[in-house]
Amino acid sequence: MAQDEERTLEQLNEEADIAADYLEGLLDIADYEGDIELGIRNGRPMIQIVADDDVDIKHLIGRNGEVVDALQQLTRLAVQQETGERSHLIVDVDGYLKRKRQQLRDMALDAVDEVQETGEPVDLKPMNSFERKVIHDVVRDEGLKSRSHGEEPHRYVTVYLKQSQNNDVDDELVDEAIEDVVEEFED
Repeated sequence: MAQDEERTLEQLNEEADIAADYLEGLLDIADYEGDIELGIRNGRPMIQIVADDDVDIKHLIGRNGEVVDALQQLTRLAVQQETGERSHLIVDVDGYLKRKRQQLRDMALDAVDEVQETGEPVDLKPMNSFERKVIHDVVRDEGLKSRSHGEEPHRYVTVYLKQSQNNDVDDELVDEAIEDVVEEFED
């Protein structure tokens, strides 16, 4: 399937079911108690692991989300092995991603404020592709520009003012389109 083709609801639900089965197996092996909730969000399967035990759930999130990131990558590979198609499913543990998105949004807004006050570009700390995508989206919504720099795992985002008087609108659209494609491939 071409990357730009939309997946049907049936295909998304199939990916979610495969992912849920895979994660249930992992949780059983690790002897973790947890419920798995399935859904579709923004055209992507969403799998949420929820548990009553705060200790277990914290282990599934890990330091800075490292464990939930690993669970997502492993689950995507399991779905790809089953379907033959690359999956963009999202795995979340106990609402971690929602909290992380809010932190990233706040960080992006702080950078936007600083750039607007000083007129100088602001470099943010290195981030993974999910984090950079959130930053890029917020910055664009606020009317500024951003660009990723560096090599993994040290890629970071720079936020800066648009200089529309020096750039054609077409150049801005091309820059944004390139950034979106790059971020999608990294995800």
